[in-house]
Amino acid sequence: MKKKFILIPALVLCTTFSLISCNTSKNANTNLPKDISERPADQDSQKYDQALLDKLKASIESEVSGEKCTDANEWAFAPMGLKSCGGPQQYIAYPKKIEASIISRIKDYTDKVRIFNEKYNIVSDCVVITPPTSLKCVNGKIRLITPDIN
Repeated sequence: MKKKFILIPALVLCTTFSLISCNTSKNANTNLPKDISERPADQDSQKYDQALLDKLKASIESEVSGEKCTDANEWAFAPMGLKSCGGPQQYIAYPKKIEASIISRIKDYTDKVRIFNEKYNIVSDCVVITPPTSLKCVNGKIRLITPDIN
């Protein structure tokens, strides 16, 4: 008879704890993202900062690529970006008619790349990018002409 009195409360207690723990684990995961891609952006991460730089660069390149080239004399070029050991990452051609606005955006991008490089101790290949010697219109698109280096 004593075993019955001990067994029944122990069984009820175990069942209650089991139900409570199952219910708690269901509710505990409601605030977590289902997938890593749903994770909120970490604004202090290198990946986030790189995405901002990529977006700015794409915006500049998109603005320039939307312009039709009929006369290469109406175009100019500028260094864009900054390698961690110095020198530009690339050169970009732009129409002279938008020079005032595009140059400030290119400089802004280059400054942000410099800050990014310093913040994350970026190491680059340190290969010197040769500046173009001229510009040429090819099928309505501007092309940077660089000297052949052997």
